[in-house]
Amino acid sequence: MTGLPLAWGTVGDEHTRPYPADDLVPGPVVAMTRAVAVSAPAALTWRWVCQTRLAPHSYDLVDNLGRRSPQELTPGAEVLRVGDRMAIVYELTDLEDGHSWSGVSTPSASRLLGRFATTYAVEPDGPDGRSCRLVCRLVVTRRGRAAWLTTRLLAWGDLVMMRRQLLNLKGLAERDARR
Repeated sequence: MTGLPLAWGTVGDEHTRPYPADDLVPGPVVAMTRAVAVSAPAALTWRWVCQTRLAPHSYDLVDNLGRRSPQELTPGAEVLRVGDRMAIVYELTDLEDGHSWSGVSTPSASRLLGRFATTYAVEPDGPDGRSCRLVCRLVVTRRGRAAWLTTRLLAWGDLVMMRRQLLNLKGLAERDARR
């Protein structure tokens, strides 16, 4: 299945190609991919993706305890290290600086939803270097008694939250590119 709720905004092979998160959760798994086109250079968009170390940039009332995610780049936030907490629920496990970060769910998040992992990737798009694709892959285990229900609920919930996050990051990167 490649449509909603497992894929949103993807083009070409973005939903089917491998990402580092695919290897971070033992099978069987469900993979969800969300993507957006960004009219900003990949390097600038990457800096905004790194801001998820500080806040999720989604629906702040829901996933940031009502605190507003930063609307300006925080100096130094793009310096990531394995072990960093990302987007509240991930521990950074893999980093390709300037391109992607991957992480696994923290123990508390895993207790609630089962083990899951993600990769955020910024892919240059177009010959002029002024645009890119922002892709997020979420991989969720299908193990356990409640896995069928959990993965379906998570797929729809993640679609709503991730869509907002990607659109927010896109908007912030595009705004900064126009400055």
